Amino acid sequence: MVLSRVMAIAGALPYIQVVLSVLVVVCVLLQQTAASLGGAFGGNDNFSATYHTRRGFEKHLFYATIVLGVLLAGTSFLAFIIQ
Repeated sequence: MVLSRVMAIAGALPYIQVVLSVLVVVCVLLQQTAASLGGAFGGNDNFSATYHTRRGFEKHLFYATIVLGVLLAGTSFLAFIIQ
C-alpha cells in the first residue's frame, strides 16, 4: 500500500515540477526592477541606490516567488530521493 502511494507520487512528480517551474518563471518575469542597465554594471543612477519597500501586489508576488521556489526545490529533492 505504501509502495503504491510512492509510485503514484513518483508518476505525478514531473508534472508537478513543470507546473511549479512555469509558475516560478512567470512570478520572476512579473516582478519589476528599479535598477536600470547602468545600475546592473555598477553605474550610479538615482534609483539604484535608494531603498525600495514592496507594497501590495508586488509584496505578495515576491513572497509567492519564494514559496514556489522552495516548493520546486523540495519536489526536486523528493524526486532525487525516490529515484
